[in-house]
Amino acid sequence: MEEGLQQFKADFFKALAHPLRIRILELLVDGQKSVNEIQSCLEKEGSAVSQQLSVLRTKNIVFGMKEGKKVYYSLSDPMIIELLDVAKKIFNNHLVNTISRLEEMTVSENNDEII
Repeated sequence: MEEGLQQFKADFFKALAHPLRIRILELLVDGQKSVNEIQSCLEKEGSAVSQQLSVLRTKNIVFGMKEGKKVYYSLSDPMIIELLDVAKKIFNNHLVNTISRLEEMTVSENNDEII
């Protein structure tokens, strides 16, 4: 059972492991969008967007609803919004830590020059 859950998580994160897919999800945080709206916002070709939507749809991260000739995509689970927010916070923490380390190195190098 545990191994199945780990495989699910690995597959889920693999599906998120592309910058364009993340950008698509970030757009969908504000609500459903048509394929044309997504393409326009991202300024990407239709084939690139369609390919990434297909990966997200296959892993049930987004779902599409057809209305006439248009397909509208939405997040399949609102918790994806929280996941993106947590990822942003982790990124910010890493950035703050990196800046702090650089500042410490700079102070240390300046102190060495004074001696």
